[in-house]
Amino acid sequence: MELFSAKEVSKTYANHQALSGVSISVNQGQVFGLLGPNGAGKTTLIRIINQITAPDSGQIFFDGRPMKADDIYQIGYLPEERGLYKKMKVGEQAIYLAQLKGLSRRDALRELKIWFEKFEIINWWDKKVMELSKGMQQKVQFICTVLHRPKLLIFDEPFSGFDPINAELLKQEILQLKKEGATIIFSTHNMESVEQLCDHIALINNSKKILDGPTQQIRETYKSNIFDISYNGDFGRLDHALTGKYRILSHDEAGKNNNLQIQFLNGNNSNQMLKDLIEYVEIVSFNEVIPSMNEVFIKVVKQNS
Repeated sequence: MELFSAKEVSKTYANHQALSGVSISVNQGQVFGLLGPNGAGKTTLIRIINQITAPDSGQIFFDGRPMKADDIYQIGYLPEERGLYKKMKVGEQAIYLAQLKGLSRRDALRELKIWFEKFEIINWWDKKVMELSKGMQQKVQFICTVLHRPKLLIFDEPFSGFDPINAELLKQEILQLKKEGATIIFSTHNMESVEQLCDHIALINNSKKILDGPTQQIRETYKSNIFDISYNGDFGRLDHALTGKYRILSHDEAGKNNNLQIQFLNGNNSNQMLKDLIEYVEIVSFNEVIPSMNEVFIKVVKQNS
C-alpha cells in the first residue's frame, strides 16, 4: 500500500533546475533509499515533502490523497545539518520539540525517558547541548525525530559522525522502526548502508530520476557475467581451456585452493563454464559476482552525466 508519492515534481531556483519531472512512490512499511550525488536534487525533494518549499509543478500525495498542511505532524525529519539549541538543556529541549509535534508534556517525558535510557544518555538530561559530543547530539536529535511515532520518517545522512558501534545501534533502531510499521525515506552516500537497509531505491542525477526499483533487483540487473571460482589443479591447463571463451580478471594461487575470477564472453553461461572447467581442474566452489550498490551508483551516474 502506497503511503507517499511524488508525481512529476519540478522545481527551479533562479536559473537552476533543481528537479525536473521527478516521480517516486514509497510503500507503507518500506525503507526507501533516495540517492544521488551532491547537487542532484535530493535535498530539494526532501524540503518539498516537509512543506518547507513548494514545487513549481507536479503533485505530492500522502496516505492516498493530496498532501495537506497538517500532514507535517505525521512526518519526522532528521536533517543532515543538525539543529539543536546549543545553550538549552537537553531534556527540556527534547520535551519542547516533542510538544511541537503534538505530544503532551507528560507523554513526552515518559517516552523520552525510555529512549534516553535505551541510548545510554539519561545522565545528560540536565546538561546543555553544547556540552555533548557530536555523536550524543545526533542521538538526541534522532530521538526527537521518531518520538511522536510519525507515519513517515525521513533520515538524511543519519550515520554522519557516528563511530561504528553507534552507527550499528542506530541501524538496528531503524530496522526496528520498520518492523513496527514505520515508513522511511533514507538519503545517504553510504552505499553499504543502502544494501543493508533499503528495500527500494531511486537515484536522482542532474535534477532527473535515472534509476528506480527494488535494491536487490537493481544489483542483479547490473551484473556482468563475472564469477569467483575456487579450484584445485594446474592453472596452465586451465588457462588453455579459457582462451577465447572467458576473460581472466584475477588469479591467485596462495592458500589451500587456487582462486580465479573470470567473465563470460560470446554468450556463454554458468553451465557451459562448469563443463569447460571440470575437464581440467577440480571445482571447489563458484559464485556469481553481484555488483555492490556503490558500483551501480558510479556506473549509472557516469552513464547519465
